[in-house]
Amino acid sequence: MSVDLSHVLQSLQHFQLTPWKLVGYVGTLMFTGRWFVQLYYTRKFKRVVMPLSFWWMSVTGSALLLAYFIFGKNDSVGILSNFFPVFVSVYNLVVHMRHQRNNATGDETT
Repeated sequence: MSVDLSHVLQSLQHFQLTPWKLVGYVGTLMFTGRWFVQLYYTRKFKRVVMPLSFWWMSVTGSALLLAYFIFGKNDSVGILSNFFPVFVSVYNLVVHMRHQRNNATGDETT
């Protein structure tokens, strides 16, 4: 499969940055950037680490991408691919906050 450079350049000429595209790009940067954060902490601690910022970036990126695919693009594939990660990331943040609260109060975790 070859790429027609003239077609790519013509497409770039007609590119318009809409507010919803900006939401989608920021969401993509957040969702992709979380892996660089995770890699940084894993290298820093020399073990696999999922820092809290990874989950916040996951929630933010997924929510922005979900909004883009619902309101900006109305794309069912994009909606489905970003719907589940939002809940997993929120769940992990809730578990983390519950664990932090229990440690602060001295409660046992179950």
